[in-house]
Formats: sequence, structure tokens, C-alpha cells
Amino acid sequence: MIWGVLQFPGSCDERDALHACTVATADLDPGGGAGGTSSSARNVGGAGGTSSSARNVVGGTPGPGPGVNLRSRLVWHEETDLSGLDGIVVPGGFSYGDYLRAGAIARFSPAMGAVAEFAADGGPVLGICNGFQVLCESGLLPGALLTNESTRFICRPGELIVGESESPWLSELETGERISIPFKHQSGRFFAPPEMLAEIEVNNQVAFRYAEGQNPNGSLNDIAGITNLAGNVLGLMPHPEHAVDPLAGTTDGLKIFRGPAGSPGLTAAAGATGG
Repeated sequence: MIWGVLQFPGSCDERDALHACTVATADLDPGGGAGGTSSSARNVGGAGGTSSSARNVVGGTPGPGPGVNLRSRLVWHEETDLSGLDGIVVPGGFSYGDYLRAGAIARFSPAMGAVAEFAADGGPVLGICNGFQVLCESGLLPGALLTNESTRFICRPGELIVGESESPWLSELETGERISIPFKHQSGRFFAPPEMLAEIEVNNQVAFRYAEGQNPNGSLNDIAGITNLAGNVLGLMPHPEHAVDPLAGTTDGLKIFRGPAGSPGLTAAAGATGG
């Protein structure tokens, strides 16, 4: 797969998302070369608030091992051409400083219009933490993410239970499987009006729930992640990109990133999408 990772002003988790895409691709195709790497001048130059490590990854910093194919690139928030990309990640990291409301400004970025078209054509889209918030604000996913009941930022290991959703993102996971994915957020409390919440449950759109006794924010029905009706758009509050290296204590996040690779019909349609 060739991944596109959105980059908004003020965001800070692009580097980790790029690394996760790289590791997942390398795991599936360990003999690949470096031919898939690409970047624009804007990508390399970065944006206010974006870490230099993100620019280094796009600029060609070696991956986790020899022969790794860096088939991913940053997509600046003003870009609208997603042609050639097989999957989109909307990463975490306080886009636009979370002014007004988390994800409320990023939702109007030109790139999000292209992401909506990409998703409508069946392309796989993953929103992590702030990316989940952006997808909800954009109407690509139902519900909203509110401030944690404690009002405090949390950052700790945690466990999720795989939900009932049928999604390419869950193709390497089993319903009821328990996985370890870190929690890191302040506005992660999933909320939906009763009627919408009932529809989400009836339509089996719940992708992940917090394990019993581990709901860190007061999310309704212990929901940690949901999909759209088609299943190709997934948003989750915990951070799978922080769970791809044994040094982090878990590699369960790789199962999520590898999922769409088993759905070539989705990626073939998505790769032809442009804005």
C-alpha cells in the first residue's frame, strides 16, 4: 500500500503515523525498495507546530531495517490530489492547536474534501485520536468526542476489545479479541444522542470498546472506535501507531494498519481517486 498521512498546522503525531505505515508495509513486503517514497516541497518544509522528525521521515530517514520500502508521504492540508494513494491516515496531534473545539478547524481544510471523496469511493481512511475527532466533525463518522469526564489529559497503557464491525481495518482481528493499545487524550469521551447510539449498535459499527473497567473518559457504551456504515472509514481514540514496536511493549497496532492490505478491491478503487 501507498499511504498518505495528513499534516495540519499545529499537529504533532505525523511522524509516528508515518513510522507505523512504514513498519506495516515492511512487515508485508520485507524485500521492497525505497521507490515508493515521495514528498512535496511543502511536506519537506513542514508546518508551524510540526516536529522536525516528521520532516526527516519524509525526507528519507532510513526505516526500521534494510530493504524497507517507505511507501508513504505527508499530505499537506491544502492538497486536494490524493491520486496514487491506497489509504489515508488522519493522525492525532492537536490540529490547529484544538482552538474552538478539537478537530473543528481541521474539518474545513481542503484536504478533507478530498478525503471525503476518497472515502465515498471506498478508500480506506483511518482517524486516530484528533483524527477521529476530525472525521466526526466532518460527518464521515457519527457522534462526537467530548472532554474526558475527569477533564484531565490521560496517557497510559490500556486494553481494547475488538467490536462487531465488519471492516477491512479489522481483517486481522477477531470479534472479542483483547489487544493492548496506549491511551493518550483529553477529549476522548464518545457521545451520540440515544437514537444515533442505538443505530450505531444495531448496524454493528462499533470497532473497539474499552476493556472492562478501563474506560478512561466516560465514553458511552465503552466505545473506543467506530466505523462508517460501509466499514472503510475507522476512527479510534487510542493510538495504534504507538503499538508497532516491541520496545513499546506491544505490536498489536500493526494488526490495524495491515488490515486494508487484505482488501485489494478497496485499495484499487481508492488509488485512482484524485481531487
